[in-house]
Amino acid sequence: MRSSAWWAPLPGASPGRTPAGCPYRRPAGCPCRRPAGRPYRRPARCPGRRPAGRPGRQLPTPHRPSGPRSGRAGIRALEPGIAGAPSRVDRTYPEEAGSGRGPSERPAGAEGSTMKIGIIGAGNIGGNLTRRLTALGHEVSVANSRGPESLGALAEETGATPVAASEAARGAEVVVVTVPLKNVPDLPSGLFDGAADGLVVIDTGNYYPRERDGRIAAIEDDGVTESRWTERQIGHPVVKAFNGTYAQDILDRPLPAGDPGRLALPVAGDDAAAKERVRLLIDELGFDTVDAGGIDDSWRQQPDTPVYGLREGVDAVKKALAEASPERPEGFRG
Repeated sequence: MRSSAWWAPLPGASPGRTPAGCPYRRPAGCPCRRPAGRPYRRPARCPGRRPAGRPGRQLPTPHRPSGPRSGRAGIRALEPGIAGAPSRVDRTYPEEAGSGRGPSERPAGAEGSTMKIGIIGAGNIGGNLTRRLTALGHEVSVANSRGPESLGALAEETGATPVAASEAARGAEVVVVTVPLKNVPDLPSGLFDGAADGLVVIDTGNYYPRERDGRIAAIEDDGVTESRWTERQIGHPVVKAFNGTYAQDILDRPLPAGDPGRLALPVAGDDAAAKERVRLLIDELGFDTVDAGGIDDSWRQQPDTPVYGLREGVDAVKKALAEASPERPEGFRG
């Protein structure tokens, strides 16, 4: 396993770029070298490519456990309980939630910059975000419930630093929480102690009451959205993203800005600046984004909604968000 300092740039190197003298720089003829403008994808003969059947393979649906299915194309589970808030059925869809955009514009001076990112959860979504974000030059620390010693293979593959969950946010500008909802209350107290000022927390979670998480009364009885519930457990505002994304798409389907086939992801959050940072990061990963409103509006992108698992562009995502219903099917209550 590489030491935590293996990525230190050579003198005179630009942040986020591999300097010419770096021993890890791939030669021009290397089959693993990515051509300019091409999405990140390891070729079949790449020695770092994960063999078929190894842990981390994509689930049949967007990082969803197996079990009964219903809804459009059989890929959606249940959105959180909104039955206690019927006023949402009649409310006007917020204008900001319908405002999609194509390629995000990076702020001046951000080209080639790197961030320190913590990822808590190394399953399908967490593992593939680790792969992509390290490939983009970010400094990534990754944690799971089994401890850093279980993350040796992922660390060796990507150069990420395996840490305990309590250390994942140390110095981080962005932290991704991607653990089963039932495990969120078990995360260490003081999880974000030592994080950088202005920390942004991304929540990728979904609520599967019958298949995995058990019944959560606040979600089902009080009409609290899944991400609002997560906020209350971890004590920090979140931005909801990636919850309806197929894990393998993070590796296989990024495209350059402006490509007509580029997929779009909904992003919800109350803090405009935090949400913008997440949208810029998703743009860097190779996807467009649509502003899905605040966290109280994030039921529009939860399981069993039209946008969940949707592989389309900005216009289709905007339409799907607008068509969402807050009603919870009886078959998906805990």
